[in-house]
Amino acid sequence: MKIKFIGGSGTVTGSKTLIESKGVRILVDCGLFQGLKALREINWEPLPILPSTIDYVLLTHGHLDHCGWLPRLVAQGFAGKIYCTSPTKAVAQLVLLDSAKIQEEEADKANKEQYSKYEKAEPLYTVVQAENVLPFFKVIQPNLSIVVANDITAVFSIAGHIIGACSITLSLEGKTLIFSGDIGRDDDVLMFPPTKPLIADYIFLESTYGNRLHPDLDVKKELESYINSTIEQNGTVIIPGFAVERAQSIMYLLWKLKTEGRIPNIPYILDTPMGASVLDVFLENMQWHKLSANDCHEMFKMFRIVSEFDQTMRIIEDPQPKVIIAASGMVTGGRVLSYFEKYIGIKKTTVIIVGYQAEGTRGRKLLDGADEIKIYGKYYPVKAKITQIEGLSAHGDQEDLVNWLSALKNNPKCIYLVHGENLPAEELRIKIKDKYGFKCTVPFMGSEIEI
Repeated sequence: MKIKFIGGSGTVTGSKTLIESKGVRILVDCGLFQGLKALREINWEPLPILPSTIDYVLLTHGHLDHCGWLPRLVAQGFAGKIYCTSPTKAVAQLVLLDSAKIQEEEADKANKEQYSKYEKAEPLYTVVQAENVLPFFKVIQPNLSIVVANDITAVFSIAGHIIGACSITLSLEGKTLIFSGDIGRDDDVLMFPPTKPLIADYIFLESTYGNRLHPDLDVKKELESYINSTIEQNGTVIIPGFAVERAQSIMYLLWKLKTEGRIPNIPYILDTPMGASVLDVFLENMQWHKLSANDCHEMFKMFRIVSEFDQTMRIIEDPQPKVIIAASGMVTGGRVLSYFEKYIGIKKTTVIIVGYQAEGTRGRKLLDGADEIKIYGKYYPVKAKITQIEGLSAHGDQEDLVNWLSALKNNPKCIYLVHGENLPAEELRIKIKDKYGFKCTVPFMGSEIEI
């Protein structure tokens, strides 16, 4: 059996792991690279194998860095099945269509304003190409063993993180391989704790926060403080939000603060068309999260949900204090860029970063203290207050990741640390080795192993 690390090694984006066994090829996740230009450019390159030779894709969840390359895969010949849970299918459809729409819009804008270095800017894929992916999805139930092919079986187990997210246990050639996907937190606001593996020969574990512990702080109190201090100055609060799950977590916390009378009665805006649709996914999949139907409805009523861009422009020009949640979470695209064009240069603006910021993204640059950021070919001075609430991350921290391994009844032959930058992965490797004595390694992107 061969395992090839096509993406998501040494980086938190572009997750793709290929398994070859007795003539069957399975791709676990098919993510888009984000952040550093050198990584983004890989999105335009062909896979090291022909997509038409891949038989199955197993999707851990619907975030762009795990499903965002599927339109390219299908356009280049993939004709197999894409296995995932029902919420993951719904989220992935929204994410892919939104991604395609943004890419088409940004290519058009680059061509009109002539800031592309290419003669003609092209989207990585179109809305039509994203739509072409949808017939390939095949929904499976969690915790049930399914026959993928021949003697290969798979079980999807709840991973927390976002709605529908799962780890995947593959049984083949008498061996058990577990692909963690992204592991959520044991004490997440909305999601249930991740299921711990019991038996595994080989584990492919994410390491996003492999070198960090989430601070033990009251995130509601932090939100309350930032919002009240900004509104007192007649400023605007902008929260770049991942449209799936983080946006809903922030909405929930803001709703609780408002019902407790701890934040003022001002406009609270969710400006992400996809985020609005994800609210429907929550209502249609109540068993996948902690909220009641009544909580969902009451929470939604607090927010003005924006879908059309002309509404966005009216909100931007409205001088009254407000709180805005807008995608994308790493400030790589989407509506949040339009808000930044207006507000990032205003001192009384507060930007609250709430999720992981990959290397090379605007979000990471802001956290690193950038004096200016580039948006649509122009530079804007950063005068807004940039803050971070680490306790709102959807990823488990080092302690959560190490604890996820605590129920194992055997010693795995090897744990491969993926989906993390090199330093966090290396520190997690040492931590796991010191605690359990398990063999751990950090594979290079493009490397291949034989089992």
